[in-house]
Amino acid sequence: MPLTRPDVLVLAGGGTLGEAWMRGLLDGAGTAAGIDFRECEYFVGTSAGSIVAAFLAAGRAPDSGAEARAARDWAAAAEEERRRFPMLGRITAAAAAPLAPIALASATPGGAVARAVALRAAPRTQRAMPGLGRLIDAEGSRFDGRLRVVAVDRRSGRRVVFGAPDAPAARVGEAVLASCSVPWIFAPVEIGGREYVDGGVWSPTNLDVTPARRGTDVLCLNPTASLPATRSVFGALRAFSRSAALAETLALRARGASVRTIAPDALAAEAMGVNLMARGPVAAVLAAGYAQGKALAG
Repeated sequence: MPLTRPDVLVLAGGGTLGEAWMRGLLDGAGTAAGIDFRECEYFVGTSAGSIVAAFLAAGRAPDSGAEARAARDWAAAAEEERRRFPMLGRITAAAAAPLAPIALASATPGGAVARAVALRAAPRTQRAMPGLGRLIDAEGSRFDGRLRVVAVDRRSGRRVVFGAPDAPAARVGEAVLASCSVPWIFAPVEIGGREYVDGGVWSPTNLDVTPARRGTDVLCLNPTASLPATRSVFGALRAFSRSAALAETLALRARGASVRTIAPDALAAEAMGVNLMARGPVAAVLAAGYAQGKALAG
């Protein structure tokens, strides 16, 4: 099915390489089919996807180098923390959802409590990424009703969708910073007196927070759905990513929305590998995403 501009674009977590793949795919599809993804009615971003979403909402085309710079800075900070604490290597290799087993808990009050307990028990680092927040704000992105950025309240374990009508007040830059603050690797981000961490702790896609109604066309880009199907943390993350997206897709379809999810194809998945925070393969992943986007455009 040829790719067209959706009403809602959902951009999932996936580390530096997931960000590169999403940006390449949107650029390739936009170039081949004349689609301007900046014109979507809504954007929903989680972790790496929140970077791409914020730039699109600010009116910057996906071939821009600014979001790549943001993601590289994010990866560099994670890499430095991993060198300081070698035990973090396995966690940063998973990259997008280091608390996947906790995220598997249901979104019930009990599940939120379990998630909060795990978050409070996680080793606390001091590493922050103020440059990422400043870069996002400098692009002029605003919460004008179109943009949704997902994070998790560290104390309560509950999901918070910045930009939604009932969300706490925040700048886009600090909301994106919170959505990208992977526990164990980055310090929580304080907004309005509360601490927030990576939105991937709740779900890689958070499709179900999409402002959707009957007839709404939703497109989700999910980088972690193509991780290797092995008996390892990567296989578990892939299974979690796919099952969470499926459940959230069914919830949207029950509202009458049309949902399409795209994962990296074989070429892109091979280029990405399993360390989604690696900086070396960025160019190859961008190229693979661009080629996949062009092919999807028909």
